[in-house]
Formats: sequence, structure tokens, C-alpha cells
Amino acid sequence: MGVLWDSIEKLYAIIALIPILPFAIVLIGYGAIIHNRKKALLMAIDVSNAFFILCVAALFNMLFDSAFGLYGILLVLVLGGGLIGNAQFRKRGSVDVKRVFRAVWRISFVAMAALYLVFMIILLGRIVFTVA
Repeated sequence: MGVLWDSIEKLYAIIALIPILPFAIVLIGYGAIIHNRKKALLMAIDVSNAFFILCVAALFNMLFDSAFGLYGILLVLVLGGGLIGNAQFRKRGSVDVKRVFRAVWRISFVAMAALYLVFMIILLGRIVFTVA
């Protein structure tokens, strides 16, 4: 049982380290099953966003030597949900929580993917220039 658990932990660590892998796996796998590229893309975005959030939080903690990464991201997500919910309430008079959550989740995917690229470039640059 211990060997199986260690294998699962290592597999998750690899997938969490490179969040593009779950995106590609879900996009190709789900796309092959349902034959709808738009739904497959949206499902891949929804699934891989959790990995991007965790990876960006870890990169933030490594870059700035803090433990605030995940909490900061969650704070921004909650504030974004509040702002979008407020805008929806002012426009329609009611809030559709499912649509607000989906909007915040998908907007955060774009932000997390961009931050992932920026933080990885900075960290790789830091590693290359400190070793040489």
C-alpha cells in the first residue's frame, strides 16, 4: 500500500509542477470522448485552473520568501467574485452565483497562466544567473 501511495504522490507532484500537463490531458482525452472542441477546452480550463492556482501560489512563496501566496490568490478570487456579483446585481437585480463563480474561475485561469509564465521566467533567470 505504501508503494502505491508514494507512486500517486509522485504523479501528483509532477502534474502539479507542470500544470500544462493536466490541461493537455483533459483537452485531448475529453475532446476524444465528446467530439466537441469548445466543451473540451472549457473543461480543460476548469480542471487545470486548480493546478495553476497551487503552482502559482508555490512560485509566489518561493520568489518572495513568504507564506501568503495561496491566501492572496484566494483573497483576490473572493474580491473578484464580489465585484462581479455586485455588477450583476446592479444590472439584473439578482445574482446568479453559478455564473459569477464560473466567470471568476475562468478569468483566474487567464491570470494564473500569465503569472505562471512570468514567475517561471523569473525563477529560471534567477537560477541561471546565480549559478554562473
